[in-house]
Formats: sequence, structure tokens, C-alpha cells
Amino acid sequence: MSGKQWPDGPVILGTEWDASEHLIRAAAGLAAALGGHLICAFVDPASYLTEWAPAQQLTALSLDPSINEEAQFPSEHMERRLEAILGKPGDTWSFRVLNGKVPKALNRLAKNTNAALLIVGGGRPGTLAWLDRTLEGSVPISLIHQIQRPVLVFPEAR
Repeated sequence: MSGKQWPDGPVILGTEWDASEHLIRAAAGLAAALGGHLICAFVDPASYLTEWAPAQQLTALSLDPSINEEAQFPSEHMERRLEAILGKPGDTWSFRVLNGKVPKALNRLAKNTNAALLIVGGGRPGTLAWLDRTLEGSVPISLIHQIQRPVLVFPEAR
């Protein structure tokens, strides 16, 4: 951003269903300090967008995924939790449920909203979390390599 002022777009917080209150409040505080709207984005872990499948596997299905009734619990839980911490959505913040792989979904939202900043947690500690990162890759690392805007990785309190 050499010579340019800070962009006016919203601040996006990529939230997991168990995101800490500390992370949520810090993101809201930063968005307020920057004078921007906070978009809390939850990527449905049970979703998959066919457009991101290998070319030989693509079908004529829409980019809009079918609704998975069983997978609605985490997003509804997350929205209630955000409301308990931040109050009702409105001028200062909103909630979005995304589909697909986490880094690609957050990157797409950032592009579509012309986001000024993307905030994600630094990851959970523990062996299972390490195994998950090893198999699927680290979301913060993927975002840093893919996205064309600032990414703030917020370490979880230990």
C-alpha cells in the first residue's frame, strides 16, 4: 500500500464455531477503530462448492450449494454467540455463512466486499489441531499466500 491511505472496505473476521470471545471483541474493536463495518464470516465445514472441483469432475450444478439441514447447527450457534458478545447485527457488524474450503471462501468474500483487512485466529493448540493443519493446511498461511490485502493472524490466548 505504498503511498496510499488505508482502504475504506469492511474488516472481515473468519470465525470458527468455537472462536474465543477475546478474538471476537478484538476484531470488533479494530473494525471500530478503523471506522469500518465488521463482517463475521463462518465457513460451513460440511459444505463444498462444485466449481472448485477439478475440471474433469465439474457438472452443471450451481455455485449455490444445497442446504444441509444437519450442518445448520454450527452457524446458528455461532450467530447466537456473536449476538451475545456484540449485540444485534446492524450498522457495526453482520454475519455471513460461506461455503467451500475456508481460505478460498474467505478470499472470495474479501474480494467481493473489497475488504480492508482480514482477521483470523492463529489456530487451536493440541495434537488433533496439528493433525488437521498437516492434512488440510493452515488457513492463515493459505490466506497470506492467496489474498491481495492485509491479513492479521490473531494468536489465541494460551
